[in-house]
Amino acid sequence: MKIDGNFITPPETHIWGNMVIAGRLELGPGSTVGGSIEARSIVVGHDVKIKGPLQVQETATICDNACLHSIEAGGNITLRPGVRVGDVNSTETIFVYGKVTSERLFGRAVKVYGI
Repeated sequence: MKIDGNFITPPETHIWGNMVIAGRLELGPGSTVGGSIEARSIVVGHDVKIKGPLQVQETATICDNACLHSIEAGGNITLRPGVRVGDVNSTETIFVYGKVTSERLFGRAVKVYGI
């Protein structure tokens, strides 16, 4: 799926393939993506599952209990409680709120806040 602009999905949207979004992507709660995602920036709702890698040019916000393959971002990454993700790479800061499961966090800085 290719979108030349911003894209907002309602809750429980299921996309089987890859997504290329020229603008901002907002995935509604409980959604799934079966492939990879490329976007300028992204907000991933709670309980979302993304089976492929996520690449964003700017910021990424990953809400509670989301499950992702991996994240690569050119800006800040925010991880909320319960997120499960493989590698997380950022050229800026990674903000971690609460308990997060990750294989590796690599950024200019990693800031952890307890909740």
